[in-house]
Formats: sequence, C-alpha cells, structure tokens
Amino acid sequence: MRFWKWHALGNSYLLVERVELGRPLDSELAGRLCDVRYGIGSDGVVEVIWADGNHADIAIWNPDGSGAEFSGNGSRIAAAWLAERARAVAVTLNVGGSSYDAVRRDDGMIAMRVGDVEVGETETVEIEGERIELTVVSVGNPHAVVRTDVDRDELLRLGPLIETAARFPERTNVQLVRVDGPHEVTAFVWERGAGETTASGSSAVAVASAAIANGWCESPVTVHMPGGELRVELDEENRLTLVGPVEEICSGELVV
Repeated sequence: MRFWKWHALGNSYLLVERVELGRPLDSELAGRLCDVRYGIGSDGVVEVIWADGNHADIAIWNPDGSGAEFSGNGSRIAAAWLAERARAVAVTLNVGGSSYDAVRRDDGMIAMRVGDVEVGETETVEIEGERIELTVVSVGNPHAVVRTDVDRDELLRLGPLIETAARFPERTNVQLVRVDGPHEVTAFVWERGAGETTASGSSAVAVASAAIANGWCESPVTVHMPGGELRVELDEENRLTLVGPVEEICSGELVV
C-alpha cells in the first residue's frame, strides 16, 4: 500500500488511501503507523476514504490510535495532496460530517475555510487543587485555551492535567498563550492523544478565536508556535480561514 508523509510546520501526518488498504483503517494499525519503532512515525494519519476529482472524504487518526474529529494541519495536508492529484487550485474535504473548502494560494500557502467555531465564556476549573482560568473552544474538536506566560516546562506539566481533567470527559487539546500584540500571539500546544507538538492548525484557530472573542486581539491573528506561524483570518461574515504552509516529505510502499 502506498503512503505519503507530509508536514505542516513540523506537525507530520501520514496519508493513506482506504481503497489501497482494502478495508477501513483501525486504531491498532493507525497507532502502529505513527510509531517510529514499528511503523513510519508521525503525529497522525489522514485516511482518504474516498476521492473523486477535487472532492474527498477523509478521517483523522491520532498517534495513540484514537480518532480525531478534525485537524487543521492534517486537513490542509490532505487538501494539498488532493489539489496536486486533481491538478486543481480549489478542493473540498468532508471531515467528520462537515465540509471544508481549501485553496492553494499564489504564494503556495494552503488556505482552508474553517466552519463554525464555538467560543465559551472564560471559566475557572480546579484540577488537583489548582485553579486554572481557561477558555473552552470547539473547532469541531475540543480545546482549552489558557492565557499565561508561555513556558515549555509549564506546558509539559499542565498539558496532560488539563487534557484528562474531569471537566473534559472526552479529553481536550490544550494551548498556553501569550498575547504579543493586537494581531500576534505565541502558543505552546499539547494535543489530545499526541502530547506536545510543534504546531497545530486547529489549535491556532482555537487560540485566535479565543483571542478575538476575549478582546485580546483583532483579526487577522498570527499564531507563533515552536514550528513556525499560522495565520487566522476572520471576514465580515464571521467566517474563519486558516492559512499556512505544508510540505511533502516522502512517499513509499507500506507492507501491511
């Protein structure tokens, strides 16, 4: 079975087609593919369920074998792969029951229109005796945005605590955010089912949405992460677009 490996700011994904596998991907195989010791190694898998022209249905898998409702970087990688395959500028992806339009811009960036984003009120949760103020955001998948001093050690401490807190029975992605200006923030990301990552597209959308809703920033918002930066744009109709680079690393044959 053929595979492709891409990355978006160091956030890597394997892309495989179900038609070549001959059956739906399962959690055991997805986890093995992501494991650098027993598979290829990546931060997740994009399973192309069906593709025709510039349309495709995809599913996203985390490295622990769990399914992800959405991935901004994984979906943009799938969009770039599909655009290259279909020789198209604009493509449409169906992910978790929602449809996303994406285009390859003249500068090579992949811009994807993100659907409805829900930003909750800032709340305080108590986790192991510690009170943490955060903003809950849904980008198709759950996020907890914490405005604080950005520190990797703090991310490694708080990330797993918040991810598995009782407040989030389905677990959550976690972002520690520092506001750098009216259009810029710095974020460290702890992904549900993956741990610390260099960059995350859905996290960038969650951070920018929380920053705009809470009055920390105005659109457009550039989100700086250890792997690089992503840009989130809000138009006059309150529609969000995620913009950033993707790059193919390699392709090859899998022995399944």
